[in-house]
Amino acid sequence: MELDKDSGTVGGDISKEIGDINLAYMLLAQKLAKQDRAAAMYRLGVGRELADLLANMSLTQIVKLAASNFLLCSFRLDDHPMFAVFGEGNKEPALQQAHMSILMSARQMQSREAGALA
Repeated sequence: MELDKDSGTVGGDISKEIGDINLAYMLLAQKLAKQDRAAAMYRLGVGRELADLLANMSLTQIVKLAASNFLLCSFRLDDHPMFAVFGEGNKEPALQQAHMSILMSARQMQSREAGALA
C-alpha cells in the first residue's frame, strides 16, 4: 500500500475515484429520472420524492454532491439469493435477468411494506 504524501492516508486516489463514481452515478440517475421516472424508481430503488429531486437537480448541485468522499450508490445485491442468480451458469441470460427482476421487485415491495408499518 502506498501512503499519500499530501493527506497522510493510504490510497490517496481513493477519494478522487469515489468522486468520479459518484458523478457518473448521479448523472446516470438524473438521466433515468428525467427520461422515465417509474423506470428510474425501479432501477435505482428510490421513491417518487427522491426521483423528483434527482430529475430537478442542477449540474452544480450534482457536482457538489458527487465531490463527497462517501460513495453515494450502494449494492442492492447484498444477500445470497441475489448473488446465487448470477452463479447459476446453466440459465439463459434472459431467464437470469427475469429472475433478478422478480427478486428485486419482491425486495422493493418488502421494503415499502416495512416502511408503511413503521
